[in-house]
Amino acid sequence: MQTEIIISGFGGQGVLFAGQLLSYAALEKDLHVTWYPSYGPEMRGGTAHCTVIISDDEIGSPVIRNPTAVIVMNLPSLDKYEPLIKTNGVLIVNTSLVDRDPEREDLRIVLVPANDIAEELGDKRMSNLVMLGSLVNKLDILSIEDIGTSLDRHIPKHRRNLLEGNLKALERGAALAMGEKLAT
Repeated sequence: MQTEIIISGFGGQGVLFAGQLLSYAALEKDLHVTWYPSYGPEMRGGTAHCTVIISDDEIGSPVIRNPTAVIVMNLPSLDKYEPLIKTNGVLIVNTSLVDRDPEREDLRIVLVPANDIAEELGDKRMSNLVMLGSLVNKLDILSIEDIGTSLDRHIPKHRRNLLEGNLKALERGAALAMGEKLAT
């Protein structure tokens, strides 16, 4: 099994942190992982994406041509990565910032109003974890509990006050991907 994931948006959306968290959770499950970040020179507000490869065997290259799954946090990311996803792959779209529907019909698509959900939960910075929760639900690699445990272990000390909210954000994203609704 090898799953190739791209998480893309603009700087400041927590794209790289979401990829790191996914990578840490996979490592803690004794899986092989690569995490490869890329961002524009502007950082906040510029383009940012990362690739994560999770495998039960050694990984030959961190380069991804046709990912299994993509999280897109903004419209330029949808435009760039939608055409590249493998047939029957997963596409998670942040509908709070993307104003068009995906065009492909051969993908498993989850439309997530991530920014809206994050604001309901009290902090718009949690939109990345709403999206990550939806992705984890659609891929059969890690559980929400695995991501939550990893978050608890790796969240910076100065952000520990956000742990509970981030766990709720993960759960809301996962529930949305299942078509369920959770109370705030």
